[in-house]
Amino acid sequence: MSGDSPAKSYRGRLAPSPTGLLHLGHARTFWIAAQRAAERSGKLILRNEDLDPQRCRAEFVEAMFEDLHWLGIEWVEGPDRGGPFAPYTQSQRRSAYLEAWKQLRDRGIIYPCFCSRKDVAAAAGAPNEGDDEPMYPGTCRPDRAHVATAASAVPPARSAAAQATQPAGANWRFRVPDGEEIGFTDLHLGPQSFVAGRDFGDFIVWRRDEVPAYQLAVVVDDAAMQITEVVRGADLLKSTVRQILLLRALGLAAPDYYHCDLVRDQAGVRLAKRHDALSIRKLRESGSTREQVRDAAI
Repeated sequence: MSGDSPAKSYRGRLAPSPTGLLHLGHARTFWIAAQRAAERSGKLILRNEDLDPQRCRAEFVEAMFEDLHWLGIEWVEGPDRGGPFAPYTQSQRRSAYLEAWKQLRDRGIIYPCFCSRKDVAAAAGAPNEGDDEPMYPGTCRPDRAHVATAASAVPPARSAAAQATQPAGANWRFRVPDGEEIGFTDLHLGPQSFVAGRDFGDFIVWRRDEVPAYQLAVVVDDAAMQITEVVRGADLLKSTVRQILLLRALGLAAPDYYHCDLVRDQAGVRLAKRHDALSIRKLRESGSTREQVRDAAI
């Protein structure tokens, strides 16, 4: 990562997920992303992160386009505009994620997990606030002697995992390098570091319901779309080190990262899409101007 340099050919991105209406927290993140792109004479890309077929809805896709335009945010590439890295809708990019899954499988870096969510939660306790998933206890983790490390040039043994031709039927987890400190310098929050196996455990890259996990999809897409800076909320700091491990395993360069401070409600709780009263749509309908919404967000 090269730091906060305006001399770079800047490519930023907006990456909303159409699982609900956008709220003030999204307004803050996306407005900062748009401003940083404009200040660097860069390009802003919109990617529709609609991976979850159970929660994503077409009406929320239309709402996010409309609300972002209303805020005064514009992009030059996206599902509605096309561009050199189309498609910009994640549900249409499965082949790219599957190719990355195969690379990780062939290197022995991921393994199938058959534990239920209830099993993992019971063993690890409740997850932390934000994007975090419970610490995986390692129930399905293969013996280290049969796993090739990311730095090894020796192909892994043809284990049952290596013989799998499709990810269906299991949660596939990335085996983290226990004890290794993974760090990066955030362009807003400064130096960040987390220890693998202590602060986060083996994480899911492909779900048993045949859906690529967020961590894998964003890594593949950011690299394919040549994103140079990722702007997102501070609740995703720990996701960043997971993604750095994935980038390293796939031989991809990491972008710069800028994590925004979170917007919280009057009780101090981080805003989520269930905070309907603070959605951009509700604020618009209540008579708020775009300037008032932007001021409230920033």
